[in-house]
Amino acid sequence: MPVSPFLQACRGERPAHTPVWFMRQAGRSLPEYRAVRAEVPMLESCFRTDLVVEITMQPVRRYGVDAAIFFSDIVVPLKAIGVDLDIVPGTGPVVAEPIRSAEQLTALRDLEPDDVGTITAAVEALVDELGDTPLIGFAGAPFTLASYLIEGGPSRDHRRTKQLMYSDPDLWHALLGRIARIGGQFLRLQVQHGARAIQLFDSWAGALSLEEYQTFVQPHSAAVLAEVADLGVPRIHFGVGTGELLGAMGEAGADVVGVDWRVPLDAATRRIGPERAVQGNLDPTVVFAPTEVVHERAARVIAAGKAAPGHIFNLGHGVLPDTDPDALARLVDFVHEYPVG
Repeated sequence: MPVSPFLQACRGERPAHTPVWFMRQAGRSLPEYRAVRAEVPMLESCFRTDLVVEITMQPVRRYGVDAAIFFSDIVVPLKAIGVDLDIVPGTGPVVAEPIRSAEQLTALRDLEPDDVGTITAAVEALVDELGDTPLIGFAGAPFTLASYLIEGGPSRDHRRTKQLMYSDPDLWHALLGRIARIGGQFLRLQVQHGARAIQLFDSWAGALSLEEYQTFVQPHSAAVLAEVADLGVPRIHFGVGTGELLGAMGEAGADVVGVDWRVPLDAATRRIGPERAVQGNLDPTVVFAPTEVVHERAARVIAAGKAAPGHIFNLGHGVLPDTDPDALARLVDFVHEYPVG
C-alpha cells in the first residue's frame, strides 16, 4: 500500500506534500450532501450504512483530500445505547432527561457491537472504497458529552455542568468515567473495522481553566485515548478555545494535537512540546475572503506548522455551512502544491 502523507505527518515525518483534510468536510456546505440528506433526520442518517458511506465519500471525490472523516455525530454512541436524545435543527443535541443524579448513571451502559452494526458495516464499506486514503474514526470527548447530558442541550455558560463538577466530584468522575468507557469502545470498534486514525473532539473544553481541565477532565480523556493505544493508530485530540490547554491535551495521550485558529502553530508547538505533531489551523471564515488572501493566510499556517515534527493542514474548526466548495477545492490544490522544503 502506498505511503499516506496524512499518516506520515501524524507520525512526525515529512511527507512529499503537506496533507490536508477539513473538519466537517463530510456535509454542511456540499450541495450533494443536502440532496441526500433531504427529509432524512440527522441521527437517522448516522445509522444508515448507505448514507454514511455516501456522505463520507463526497468530499474525498470533490476535493482529493488526504483523509476521510467518518460521517457521524458525537452523540451517536449515546443514542446507540438508548439515551433519549435527538439532534434538533438549529439547536443541536437535546437530551430528554438530563443526568444529574447517581441513580441515572445506569442509563449509560457499555456499548455493544450490535448497537452500532450498521455503523461498523459503513466503516468496512468505506475502507474498501477509499483504497489508499485513510479513514479517520472519531468520538466526542467526555467533558463535551457530559455537558450535553447534564445541561440537556447546548449551553453558553455550562453552569449546571460546572455546578455538578464542583458540588459533587464523586458523581462527576463516575459520570465521565462511564462516558469515557463508551467513547473508547466506540473508537475501538471503528479501528477494528478499518479506521486508520482517530480523533477525539472536545468542543466545549475551552470553557475550562487549566487547573479544572487537569483535575476534572484530563484523566477521562486520557482513558478514551488509552483504549485504542494498543491498536497502533494515530490519535488526534482537538478542542475549541483550548489555547491554554494544549500541553495538557497532548499529555492526555495524543499523537497529534489539533489547534484552533486562535494560536499560531509555532506558538502552539512550544506549548505542546516537540514530540507531537499538530493539526490546523486556518480560520474557517478566511475561506470567504478573496482567493489570494486565502492562499496567503494558508501559506502562513504552513510556515508556522514547520515548527512541529509533523503538520496536517486543516481549518481551525469545522467548515461553515455557507462555505463555497470551490474555495475549498482551490485551497486543497494550493496546500498540495506549496513547497515543503
